[in-house]
Amino acid sequence: MKRTVTIQSDKALEIYGPHNCNIQALCTGFPELKVTARGNEIKLDGNKDDIERFCEALEDLSNNQKTKEIQNSDVIVYTTEGKGITPRGKGQRRMVEAYEDNDLIFASGPAGTGKTYIAIALAVKALKNREIRRIILTRPAVEAGERLGFLPGDLKDKLDPYLQPLYDALQDMIPPKKLQDFLSEGIIQIAPLAYMRGRTLNSAVAILDEAQNTNLGQLKMFLTRMGAGSKFIVTGDASQVDLPHKEDSGLLKSLDILRGVDGVADIRFNEEDIVRHPLVSKIVKAFSSNNPNN
Repeated sequence: MKRTVTIQSDKALEIYGPHNCNIQALCTGFPELKVTARGNEIKLDGNKDDIERFCEALEDLSNNQKTKEIQNSDVIVYTTEGKGITPRGKGQRRMVEAYEDNDLIFASGPAGTGKTYIAIALAVKALKNREIRRIILTRPAVEAGERLGFLPGDLKDKLDPYLQPLYDALQDMIPPKKLQDFLSEGIIQIAPLAYMRGRTLNSAVAILDEAQNTNLGQLKMFLTRMGAGSKFIVTGDASQVDLPHKEDSGLLKSLDILRGVDGVADIRFNEEDIVRHPLVSKIVKAFSSNNPNN
């Protein structure tokens, strides 16, 4: 006897478990049953009793995952390995809360605080929940110690190093084939800031990363791309300005201009919010102490 069981595609990863460990554990109880799990379909080949008992056990597993999901209500989204991404520290938690109540969120602070990672997690969650139709990720292509003209390759090759951190975060949260489909279909778009000019971004989460390397005009250009049903997140670190003149950075100027505007949240991270290697926090503090103007 053969049967195909279809499960919700957005729940498959959670039910299968990291590296299919949940399904593999379930299969050990049915040595005579052939089980093939691909995508959101599980194909069963064996005797009727085994198939029915397997389906009951699978339903129990699914219900347990639902219970776990309710208990882990802090989970924003799951990684491709089945681990829940939750806000770590006060800064990230304030950012998640601000996202619920505001359409424009500024998240500024030192490196290692997870600002961009949480922003992308929020965007992926919104896409999976069909709250939006697109994710737009952008960065200014600023020459941080290197000149683009001297880097090898075509324009895409020259720009990809600037955009790689955004790809890295997405690869944590979306399976490779699905991510490639999203990129090729334009559901997820990653591009330098200059490519945003003239566009209107409807039903999207748009994230501007490394915003400290934009001037006021560029930042205004990005913010005025906001269309109906969209949320914008701006992240940056005012201590890491790579512009020729640090005073040209538009990040802090924009925060001053937009202070008190309804629907705009200003989340400031500090050294205590750093979630990378413990040494990163010490490095940031040491550099801040050495150059208080940074």
